[in-house]
Amino acid sequence: MFGIYLKRELGRRKKAALVIALGLALGIALVITVDSVSAGMTQAQDKVLKSLYGLGTDMTVTKARSAPKAGSSQGPNFTFDAKSSGSNKQSSDRVMTQGGQALSSSLVGKVGAQKGVASAVGALTLNVTKVDGSFTQGKAKSSTSSSSGSQQQGGPGGGTSSGGGQPQVQGGGADFSVNSYSVAGIDVTNQDLGPLATSKITSGTTFTSAQTNAKVAVLGKSFAKTKKYKVGSTFTISGTKFTVVGIATPDSGDSTTDVFVPLKQAQTLGDAKNKVTTIYVKATDSQQIAAVKKAIQSHISGTTVTTSADLASTVSGSLSTASDLATSVGKWLSVAVLAAAFLVAALLTSAAVSRRVREFGTLKALGWPSRKVTRQVVGESMVNGLIGGALGIALGLAAAYTVTAISPKLTAQLGSGSGGGMGGPGAGPGGGPGQQSASSSMEIALSAPVSLTTIALAVGLAVTGGLIAGAMGGWRASRMRPADALRSVS
Repeated sequence: MFGIYLKRELGRRKKAALVIALGLALGIALVITVDSVSAGMTQAQDKVLKSLYGLGTDMTVTKARSAPKAGSSQGPNFTFDAKSSGSNKQSSDRVMTQGGQALSSSLVGKVGAQKGVASAVGALTLNVTKVDGSFTQGKAKSSTSSSSGSQQQGGPGGGTSSGGGQPQVQGGGADFSVNSYSVAGIDVTNQDLGPLATSKITSGTTFTSAQTNAKVAVLGKSFAKTKKYKVGSTFTISGTKFTVVGIATPDSGDSTTDVFVPLKQAQTLGDAKNKVTTIYVKATDSQQIAAVKKAIQSHISGTTVTTSADLASTVSGSLSTASDLATSVGKWLSVAVLAAAFLVAALLTSAAVSRRVREFGTLKALGWPSRKVTRQVVGESMVNGLIGGALGIALGLAAAYTVTAISPKLTAQLGSGSGGGMGGPGAGPGGGPGQQSASSSMEIALSAPVSLTTIALAVGLAVTGGLIAGAMGGWRASRMRPADALRSVS
């Protein structure tokens, strides 16, 4: 009887049922869309942190660089002497450690021995500033920061030209170009952590465990393309010739490192024997990260431990802005629309019951108890809610698919202006001279994945909406009496 009556009543009131179902559908679709977009932004942020941190890395250990003494030089110095060399073309490399203050390599083992640490590896990041120049006579002296591609020319009369950290020429005319690039020395025996872990070798091979002190290098794709290097090419850093064995393509965005070499070679280039600038740490359990951080800080003084949660606060750009909007405005808008949909469904159901006074009054006169009338109204509302839920899921999936298909691009600024955050490999806490305000930018394609949890939430909301509307309509129907049916007859 219940099913037959339910089918007949829903068939008679198709328009009213459709209006209630559509109201619930819009609210549920908005919830699915916001939830899926938020999930996509979380995935995008994870990609940013992985590119900055290293795949599988839970935290990094660094040491802030001490402030330079007053009057000390902030950049590398270069001196060229055309008379002594007999050549008017010269080139010079200046290699400096980049990022935080160098740490002893022995600390890598000490960090790895802490409770809750699964593995720890050290890396040394360098900045190579290369100056190529030609001049007619006299001496040329350059004091410059690592500004890529800058040029300075001396006057033909042998004057002095300087300023802004550009090459200084004395006693002759000169033309200099200054270029810089980053070099990361990595532990070739454990490449699952560290700067190279976020890239895939797309040409050639990666390092072997036997190449701990070999003069070989893996280049970032962008750097190799710019310099026209390929597997088998050779290049020189500060007099040491390296052979390119592989080209690495970052998983997302642009790599913050141009050249990867074995750690011992980087230590030799940077005159930093048994030193590292960053220790990459992987915890045994993600739930223990806070405890591991505390343990490292307690047992190894003077270091800065940065977790992915700390690093996330340094990410800015449109990705961060959109994520904040989805988290705050989007979710509150979903709640407001859903609440309005529930209220409208309840009011429409109550109004529909009021128009059925004669019907329900007659049923009570025939012997139907109030609970049976209430059950009938709740049953109709539940069906309306489920229909609305099905429509809402379809609309939500369509919206999520559209976002994924369009894949709008979001940018993320990494480590911008941080005094204590990580700026990627080579821009550790404190940054170092010339690195305080440095930042790298990544472009992430937004997707909107829909999980089974989201679908289950939508079904729950549909049932909840049906129950609320049914409760309102059932309460109204239970208050009717047989006499109401007689009074409604004109």
